[in-house]
Amino acid sequence: MLVLGGTAEARQLADALVANGIAVTSSLAGRVTNPRLPRGEVRIGGFGGATGLVEWMRVHDVKCVVDATHPFAARISEHAAAACARTGTPLLALIRPGWSERPGDRWFWVGEPAAAAEAIPALGSRVLLTTGRQGLAAFAGLDQTWFLIRCVDRPEPPLPPRHELLLDRGPYTLAGELGLIDAHRIDLVVTKDSGGEHTVAKLDAARQRGLPVVIVRRPARPEAQRVATVAAALDWARFHAG
Repeated sequence: MLVLGGTAEARQLADALVANGIAVTSSLAGRVTNPRLPRGEVRIGGFGGATGLVEWMRVHDVKCVVDATHPFAARISEHAAAACARTGTPLLALIRPGWSERPGDRWFWVGEPAAAAEAIPALGSRVLLTTGRQGLAAFAGLDQTWFLIRCVDRPEPPLPPRHELLLDRGPYTLAGELGLIDAHRIDLVVTKDSGGEHTVAKLDAARQRGLPVVIVRRPARPEAQRVATVAAALDWARFHAG
């Protein structure tokens, strides 16, 4: 079995597959330094598009694929769908649910980082920016806004001229996020709809402080059978592993 991973759910699934005696290779994109590795075989790096993935699957006799990548990893999901269609390989998408607004939230949904950048001047001047390393160039032209940029690894320029870089990895706590907001006088949170529990505390903190939040919607994903939990993905894997 091939698990396209890099997420907490992918690691949990790989661990469960190994525990159930199912041979699994987890594929990581290689964009994060010192990633948390799952049990089983691990490969790091791209395949070379859908064609390269088809060849790898054939060489390694892959019987089924679970796409447990990050909700914003649209390209590899497209390649997986195309490769599985060409090879007739069963494909499952393990997608963590997105975040939902709660009473007291002040959320502004946008379709891409550039739209988030356009929304910022009317909403705040000191921004906690947690959209990850990809797409930070969209905010580089905002010279009147101060950013606290939080990501796992150091991003490449261009970056906003007024910023502080915080290299950190979740999970985060509500107390920690409230302290961060207060210490840096944050008045706006900008993020993307990653979903899950590891990073939701920033939204809870923003709600408590009455802060607006700009959230980038998830990109469309290819058609595939979908589940939302590791347990459901494990059941699917057991069935296809015989």
